[in-house]
Amino acid sequence: LVFRNKHKPFLLFLSFLHSHTPLLTTEKFLGRSSHGLYGDNVEEMDWMVGQVLDAIDKEGLKNTTLVYFASDHGGWLERQEGKRQLGGWNGIYRGGKAMGGWEGGIRVPGIFRWPGVLPAGTVVNEPTSLMDIYPTVVHLAGGVLPQDRVIDGRDLMPLLQGTVEHSEHEFLFHYCGIHLHAVRWHQKDSGAIWKAHYVTPVFRPPGAGACYDRGFCPCFGEGVTHHDPPLLFDLSRDPSEAKPLSADTEPL
Repeated sequence: LVFRNKHKPFLLFLSFLHSHTPLLTTEKFLGRSSHGLYGDNVEEMDWMVGQVLDAIDKEGLKNTTLVYFASDHGGWLERQEGKRQLGGWNGIYRGGKAMGGWEGGIRVPGIFRWPGVLPAGTVVNEPTSLMDIYPTVVHLAGGVLPQDRVIDGRDLMPLLQGTVEHSEHEFLFHYCGIHLHAVRWHQKDSGAIWKAHYVTPVFRPPGAGACYDRGFCPCFGEGVTHHDPPLLFDLSRDPSEAKPLSADTEPL
């Protein structure tokens, strides 16, 4: 596709099987990483991304092509084999795949490359969404968004180019299936990022950080807890969502 359409606009969507179970890894990359089979799989995906970028460079398309690397969810904590972690890990962030609200399930990589258009080495600490891909691509292609429906995404180019400081997403709603689990409010005048959890999965065994008894966390029913009032966190001070706020700890 890249080569056939190199002289006109093209869209390449490449969805890797990698860093997802089963961890299909070629012999060339087995044992390459110090982080087991999962690490080997990530190493191979890294190489494959490099092959795509090299092809773009060799065709002279580097300065006219926007590349966006992302994922659809965080690590799958419950996917284990004995003591081997096969489903990834989410660092300081709580929860993982199939959890509608916790940061470990919804916070994913967002890496952009467009030499000559986007400043290199820039970190944007603003909330964006995979929903933003659609309006961004439509804008870059010179198209017009449909006017007969609400489009939840926002064009990312002003934020990426630094012409605006804040994301247009003042609120982001986080669903598990059709069930609203959490909502995030990016308070622009203070820089605070408030996160309210209405529903959270019941972790098992007690004290664990995932639903190890089921293999993944359910969205509703006996497997979730409803919170009234909701659990409230300030992600700007507590990104691990470890300390729920109350009227005693947060007067505002």
